[in-house]
Amino acid sequence: MANSKVKTFIGTGRRKRSVARVTMVPGKGTITVNGRDVREYFPYETLVMDLKQPLEVTGNLESFDITVNVCGGGFSGQTGAIRLGITRALLQYDEGNTAEDSYRKILKNSGFVTRDARIKERKKPGLKKARRAPQFSKR
Repeated sequence: MANSKVKTFIGTGRRKRSVARVTMVPGKGTITVNGRDVREYFPYETLVMDLKQPLEVTGNLESFDITVNVCGGGFSGQTGAIRLGITRALLQYDEGNTAEDSYRKILKNSGFVTRDARIKERKKPGLKKARRAPQFSKR
C-alpha cells in the first residue's frame, strides 16, 4: 500500500495491424515490452531507437518506467504503435500546459502526434493480391 498514490499515464497506439497499450509511471527509464526488456524483444537497435524518440525529444529518457502490452503485426508496426502510445502518455502527463515549451508543441513539430493511417489494401476478386493481376498469356 506504499505506492498507492503513484500517478499512472496511459496511451494507446496503433500502426498497421499492431495495437500497443502503454503504461507510464515515474521511474528510472526502464522499458518492458510484453514482460521482456525492450532490447531483448526487438531484434534491431534501430527499432529501439525509433520507439524512444518521443522521450528523447522531450528530455524524459530516464524519467519514466514504461510497460507495454503489444499485439498484432510485425516488429516495424509494433514499434510505430509503441511510439504513438508513448507520445499519447506524455501528452496526458503534460496536460494543461499551454506554454511555448509544451510537449504537444514539441511532439507535433517532430511528427509523433499524428497516427500513420497506412494499412494493407484489401485483395480484389480476380487478382492475386490487391493490385497484382495474374500473368497474361497470349497463347
